[in-house]
Amino acid sequence: MMHITILCVGKLKEEYAKKATSDYLSRLSRFAKADVIEVPEGTVTSEGEALLKKIPEKCFLIALDLRGRMMDSEAFAGLLDRQLTSGVSHFVFAIGGSDGISEAVTDRADLRLCLSPMTFTHQMTRVILAEQIYRAMKINAGETYHK
Repeated sequence: MMHITILCVGKLKEEYAKKATSDYLSRLSRFAKADVIEVPEGTVTSEGEALLKKIPEKCFLIALDLRGRMMDSEAFAGLLDRQLTSGVSHFVFAIGGSDGISEAVTDRADLRLCLSPMTFTHQMTRVILAEQIYRAMKINAGETYHK
């Protein structure tokens, strides 16, 4: 079974973000095992070191990065599907802290992904990412989902 890990700096503080993220992770459970791993906030360097320690050896690492590749939902779904077809079963999405993501993490990444050229709060980034992963699973399953 596919495994999705959202690896991020800091904890969600706002109740709306906790509920929304939890809802999408719950919806994802019929397609994949999904979990969230949080590391403590600190300097970009210390956050990067903490993130790197949590990244499994065999995974496809996607680092969220403002300088990363942008794609629409269908292209994102296609990317995940191609990786699954090639034998990847564990996807790890790394979200940096408020000062950005460590270069050590982006250097290790298989893909640097930009959700938008706009800056989002950490809280919203988690919600948007969880929703987009769920949307990709629905697209790949051939199921309808609101546009």
